[in-house]
Amino acid sequence: MNVLITGADGFIGKNLQLLLKPRSDLNILSFTKKNNLEELSDLISKADFIVHLAGINRTEKSEEFNLVNTQLTEYISSILAKLHKKKIIPLILASTTHVKKNTLYGQTKLKAENTLLKTGKEYGIPIYIIRLTNVFGKFCRPNYNSAVATFCHNINRSIPIRIDNKNTILELVYIDDVIKMFLKIIDGYKPPKDDEGIISINPTYKIKLGELVAMLLNFKKIRENKMIENIGGGFSRALYSTFISYTPKKLFTYPIKGNIDERGIFVEFLKTHKNGQVSFFTAHPGITRGGHYHNTKTEKFLVISGKARFRFKHVISEEEHVITTDSKNMQIVDSIPGWSHDIKNIGNSELIVIIWVNEIFDPQSPDTFPSKI
Repeated sequence: MNVLITGADGFIGKNLQLLLKPRSDLNILSFTKKNNLEELSDLISKADFIVHLAGINRTEKSEEFNLVNTQLTEYISSILAKLHKKKIIPLILASTTHVKKNTLYGQTKLKAENTLLKTGKEYGIPIYIIRLTNVFGKFCRPNYNSAVATFCHNINRSIPIRIDNKNTILELVYIDDVIKMFLKIIDGYKPPKDDEGIISINPTYKIKLGELVAMLLNFKKIRENKMIENIGGGFSRALYSTFISYTPKKLFTYPIKGNIDERGIFVEFLKTHKNGQVSFFTAHPGITRGGHYHNTKTEKFLVISGKARFRFKHVISEEEHVITTDSKNMQIVDSIPGWSHDIKNIGNSELIVIIWVNEIFDPQSPDTFPSKI
């Protein structure tokens, strides 16, 4: 299937191309500002599906709203009408919730909607109008029309940001959710439409401007305090992915401090609010670490380089247990509350061990009690 994308080099177009690229059953045709109408006509004749993203939402030349949003759409519509006897070419239009507002942008997009809906009805062409609101995600242009993009760009670079009203509520939609809907429609899905024949993208996220900025500032602090936020799903996942996509190349890496002594090094890697922290340590050959027990704290150890002997001793019964493990036969070793434990490097090379602990270390209440085995 040949999928024609107008506005292919824009924010949504770039993301759409990225998700279409791995599909061997789809061939991408692109129309951008570099192309002319004659080329567009040829591309449409080759297309089996059109995703019409080309549009202007901000410009100093008011006539461009009509030229791109309305007239370009009318031209595409006229080509679809001419070709309808040879083949029917379904089309998705990326429209906007601004059609409800009395602005040049909104009104020219509304005309584009009406043109396509009329053509679709007259010639039996499937038309899918999707009204978008505040789309955010990677590749979005900062200092243009997206507050999220601007904030992510500036905060990553320590550039001051401006908030006029922190209680302003934004309704946002994530770029991947938009693209997934496009792909479902291209693959034959027929989404429900409202009374106006419009399709909605879900989920949408509502958040106050001040809360949004606070989340982004906390994301930036991860590099300093190692405290990872709840970014495994939903809005936080989408926003963190967006935030980090604006990281300048010189900041792709950042230093981390470790505690070095005669035994090796110990480094705290990441911390979480509810699920403990991840660290790692090294030990030189013959070195023993640990020699303590915990009442409640639990740990998981994984040897990723070298060979280790784990010794355990029950603090009441004095029963003992020994485990030997190495990086060639990987296995996770649990520390058990009420059992003293230590770890010795019994290999000839440096021992490297990853540790997960179920709680963040609290020096005021460490729950770690010396107990040699």
